[in-house]
Amino acid sequence: MGNRTVLWWGRFDPDYSRNRVLRKLLRELGWTIRDFRPLLSRHAGIEAAVRRVPTPDLVWIPCFRQRDAAAAIAWARARGIPILFDPLISAWDKQVFERGKFAEDSAEARAQLGWEQGLFQGMDMVVADTTPHAAFFAERFGLTADRLAVIGVGAEESLFQPAPPDFAHQGPVEILFYGSFIGLQGPEVIVEAARQYDGPSVSWHLLGAGPLLRNCEAAAQGLDNVCFEPWIDYARLPARIQEADILLGVFGASEKAGRVIPNKVYQALACGRPVITRRSAAYPDDLDRPDSGIGFIPPGDPDALAKAVSDWASARDSLPALSASAIASYGCYFSNAAIKGQLRDALARLGFGD
Repeated sequence: MGNRTVLWWGRFDPDYSRNRVLRKLLRELGWTIRDFRPLLSRHAGIEAAVRRVPTPDLVWIPCFRQRDAAAAIAWARARGIPILFDPLISAWDKQVFERGKFAEDSAEARAQLGWEQGLFQGMDMVVADTTPHAAFFAERFGLTADRLAVIGVGAEESLFQPAPPDFAHQGPVEILFYGSFIGLQGPEVIVEAARQYDGPSVSWHLLGAGPLLRNCEAAAQGLDNVCFEPWIDYARLPARIQEADILLGVFGASEKAGRVIPNKVYQALACGRPVITRRSAAYPDDLDRPDSGIGFIPPGDPDALAKAVSDWASARDSLPALSASAIASYGCYFSNAAIKGQLRDALARLGFGD
């Protein structure tokens, strides 16, 4: 794939981990990346013409940049260039089901859905992070399988690396959740699990901030083994993960929560820490076994979470083996090498074979 150029189009965040992972892998596949970050998304085509942006082999619209898509489509179509969109999420899904801004049957929601359908259908390829998310895009936006590809989220392996676990340390087994405290993550499920917990000594740590933080803090009143920690710099996150014994994923019961594998799962497994998270069709079936390094529980179920933590904490001597299993599962299914293969396959389907 050498000597090919991709134009990374839009007002994107270059430091967002999804973008950094995929840009690194594109370069490893021999692509040259040029960035076009317009002043105004709507008028980006005019700006590209004024700035005489060179014609690339591929236009790539990165995650969350639906607002950049219409101008990019028009510019690419006028030049006969294939265009790929990696939305990561649906703007319609977020506004209607996550934020509850519009009722599903409202005129506003129908307009949002129609707008996003038009954008998705204007692409040569739309990338989803999981197979259930690809199925959702197909159903809601009328996309056929040949215009969909699945490329996992990944972790930045220069930061998130396996570290020898200190499971022989004195004191409680440390359980760590980190996130933005939104409904999809189900942090309130974690607090309720801590309240119901009956097992060997553990400490529950919830790191981050977001809409549900105050509710969680109120629900945790009187629980001496629950600790809330403020956000830390991203560069310090790997070391914080490595200090913990067991990591927690997401526990929300929404349809969207069942379609994703969150960053935190990739990152925890990359650091060699076993993870407990909600069961989801987004994960390979082969991982639903006791020795995968991932413990799956039903969504929205604090009883099941409390029991899963108790089971692992009760078998403290087995945690090093679970850590090794987490590393093995990461390498097989979630590593940059695995995602690079998915990316290579997607590009090949657009005509960019080796």
